[in-house]
Amino acid sequence: MNPADVAQSALPLTSSDLSLFTLFWHAHWIVKAVMLGLIASSVWVWAIVIDKTVLYARSRRAMDSFEQAFWSGQSLEELYRTLSSKPTHSMAALFVAAMREWKRSFEGSPKSFAGLQMRIEKVMEVTIAREVERLERRLLVLATVGSAGPFVGLFGTVWGIMTSFQSIAASKNTSLAVVAPGIAEALFATAIGLVAAIPATIFYNKFASEVNKQAQRLEGFADEFAAILSRQIDERG
Repeated sequence: MNPADVAQSALPLTSSDLSLFTLFWHAHWIVKAVMLGLIASSVWVWAIVIDKTVLYARSRRAMDSFEQAFWSGQSLEELYRTLSSKPTHSMAALFVAAMREWKRSFEGSPKSFAGLQMRIEKVMEVTIAREVERLERRLLVLATVGSAGPFVGLFGTVWGIMTSFQSIAASKNTSLAVVAPGIAEALFATAIGLVAAIPATIFYNKFASEVNKQAQRLEGFADEFAAILSRQIDERG
């Protein structure tokens, strides 16, 4: 870019007019692209945060309700018939997968129990892995924005400062009134990067911990349910 053009484009912006919209409007097009990308990332981050907050809260309530029904003494067959058509949460999906393998084994060869325990445990492991993957979906976006957002904003800042120095050199004026607006619009990109990255990092750590807790809860239920089925296999064997 021609330094004279840079200087001319920077003239309308004065130190007395440093509103956020003005800083954005007078920034170089590359800095504008960085800012728009970071703003879009921030909106995406908050959409994921709201979605995951609702999902995890609903999942916790569903697990509590299922465990209450499971340990209430209700027949496993009756509970299976209720949930088999459409499991609505992770623990129900785990229970249905194990019961389906249990019933398939008995219906196929009622007197053969060889490998049944291993098959049930394998089915539950696969189901847990699938449910954890569903809970972790789109968390990578939060991690990416949290780690890369400040650097993307810094790129916009560096480019903006380079443009500001070009305008200073072209105008041959180093007064604060000339320098401050260009530096301010350059730093605005870093500010937007931090606004996008800080919530993304906080909520990624929070959600990763929540996924780990729910995964441990599923594994605990799987161990308890496998023990129950193992006793029934021993009794029928």
